[in-house]
Amino acid sequence: MKKAVIFDLDGTLANTIESLTYCGNRALRKFGLPEFEEADYKYFVGDGAAVLVRRALLKAGDTGLVHFQEVLEEYTRLFEKDCMYHVRPYEGITGLLEELKRRGIRIAVLSNKAHENSIYVVETLFGAGLFDWIQGQTDGVPKKPDPAGVDRIREELGLEKEDILYVGDTCVDMKTGKAAGLFTVGVLWGFRDRQELEENHADAIIGKPAELLELL
Repeated sequence: MKKAVIFDLDGTLANTIESLTYCGNRALRKFGLPEFEEADYKYFVGDGAAVLVRRALLKAGDTGLVHFQEVLEEYTRLFEKDCMYHVRPYEGITGLLEELKRRGIRIAVLSNKAHENSIYVVETLFGAGLFDWIQGQTDGVPKKPDPAGVDRIREELGLEKEDILYVGDTCVDMKTGKAAGLFTVGVLWGFRDRQELEENHADAIIGKPAELLELL
């Protein structure tokens, strides 16, 4: 029996694509740059705000990243205010979390979203105190796929690698879990597809949140 589950946030626990698209497009629009669809943002996200902006600018034709700093600053400003825009848990996630807690399984979040934003989103959706640890992007903890965030959570919870499942929806998550030496679970309800999860060596792939319980 596993003792803990570490979840990615965007595309795993919460459907945040509308907020990312909303803030990203408003930042691009301010500087006269083209806007993109949610399908595009599903591939811009996953590596933090700076990489999201860089990917959007490259697709917009700003190959020299001339607008990088000003768009990043505007995106960050907008996202601090509107990071909860149309954000909601995926169907079945709340029930899964409640069942994990009922079974005595500890739960944590590891996200490349800024640390304060990560806490705000998680606690707004699920309440304060449900998760045993929330770790967003912050100075001193390299972002995923570096395993440092997993290591910090593991140390805080006092657990061994074999005690933990790592759950996410992108190649970044699969690389993170593997680098940390954890059993790594890819989910199909998020931002990427089965092929990406398989190519990045997911140990298991699930289509509904409740299926995670079978892997404990």
